[in-house]
Amino acid sequence: MSLSIALAGKPNTGKSTFFKAATLVNVEIANYPFTTINANRGTSYVRVPCPCTQLTTRCGHCMDGVRFVPIELVDVAGLVPEAHKGRGLGNTFLDNLRQSEAIINVIDASGGTDIEGNVLGAPSHDPLEDVTLLESEISLWITGIIEKNWQRLAKKAQLEHNIVQVIATQLAGLNIEARQIRNAMQKLGLLDIPPESWGHEVIINLSQQIRKVAKPILIAANKKDVTSFENISRIAGAYEDVVATSGEAELALRLAQQKGLIAYVPGDTHFTIVKSLNQQQKTALERLQKFVSEGGTGVQKCLNVTVFDVLRYIVVYPVEDEHRWSDKQGRVLPDALLIREGGTAKDLAFKVHTDIGRGFLYALDVRTKKRLGEHHELKNGDIIKIVSTSRAK
Repeated sequence: MSLSIALAGKPNTGKSTFFKAATLVNVEIANYPFTTINANRGTSYVRVPCPCTQLTTRCGHCMDGVRFVPIELVDVAGLVPEAHKGRGLGNTFLDNLRQSEAIINVIDASGGTDIEGNVLGAPSHDPLEDVTLLESEISLWITGIIEKNWQRLAKKAQLEHNIVQVIATQLAGLNIEARQIRNAMQKLGLLDIPPESWGHEVIINLSQQIRKVAKPILIAANKKDVTSFENISRIAGAYEDVVATSGEAELALRLAQQKGLIAYVPGDTHFTIVKSLNQQQKTALERLQKFVSEGGTGVQKCLNVTVFDVLRYIVVYPVEDEHRWSDKQGRVLPDALLIREGGTAKDLAFKVHTDIGRGFLYALDVRTKKRLGEHHELKNGDIIKIVSTSRAK
């Protein structure tokens, strides 16, 4: 499991509740700033239709035709203004974002907490400020790293004509690729401008663009159960990638499922009560059922949109037996792997095992039985057999 998504935002937005709902990892939850100090890590999942619905029997790895593919979710320390200068838990916060490919900015859409995360007597804070806060702090963080010893590095890059690699080296450890830096520079028209002539504003603009391509942000407009429709609409109108969520409602559903009270598939807009309840439990679940029926909690949707729409991943199923869609032990569709859109058959081979990739001969589309070359681009939902001179140990 290599895909890592960070949950970020100012303190007290429901971020840790969202994390617990998505992972069922026990974390401290309280309505005061800096409840989360060290990053919490857990396994969450994206939801996709399972191909076993095309077979006469289920694969045994899905929930009635719904497959859950694992990703890592990281709940980082709360963000405050000037985190890039080390204020609050700024250094810890930013360090925890290094390896994440995307960030879910969990904001208090109700406006019930101020910019520092303190609870207000009445909702009065503009949640849009929380969006710009995260974008600004990450961009300024990247700016600070690029500008270290900048004149010396710019002179070296200009002499060697390798400015992209120089910046990539500066940003080593942030999981930012040279191609992403080149992409950002190209969008700003900087590839042909001598780096020694770049000023502070140019580097800030470059850092903002690098952040957009290397650390894209999706907004979880959280606490939608206590938020006005106007607030949600205003946030969705101002930004492209926004999902209204209620981590608290999702957590209630997941805990009820864990206790055997209900049958619930994360992401559904309904659930079934499967156990006799007392009146208090029945009333609470009836109220929750009404809320869920009006679009769900948004937590699963938030994860899916981040992985599939923002990061552009697809799911591919490698098998060894093209007739039974199974591995050598007879397990049907044992693995579901996330790879980047545009990934090839050979990319999948390396994902399965390095030796399989090195010995790649060809791949087979098990549905059509068509032989595929190493450069064949895979599609979402493909079931693929890899033929190689090597076998993973």
